[in-house]
Amino acid sequence: MGLVAGQTEAREVLKALAEPLRLQIIESLSTGEKCVCDLMEEISLAQSKISFHLKVLKEAGLITDRQSGRWVYYKLEVRALMDLQGWLNQLTKECQRTSSSCE
Repeated sequence: MGLVAGQTEAREVLKALAEPLRLQIIESLSTGEKCVCDLMEEISLAQSKISFHLKVLKEAGLITDRQSGRWVYYKLEVRALMDLQGWLNQLTKECQRTSSSCE
């Protein structure tokens, strides 16, 4: 992900991560795949609120889901996290440059 090309994706991901409840969901999913009922128990939120936040995270590309019978299981999208990390690394590298003299 190039610095300019990655800005749009990074904004969407960072916007999704800016909500504390979504961060809780991300942290919960960091231990592995879970269904909504697991997340409801861990985070103490109603199913409708969890589902809303899952939708935002999915639209940002941070999670994926799979259906198994009547249950939907969610997991982190590792590639999205790696892309964000790459963008942040690039940003860090770019900000280390010294300015050329103004004349």
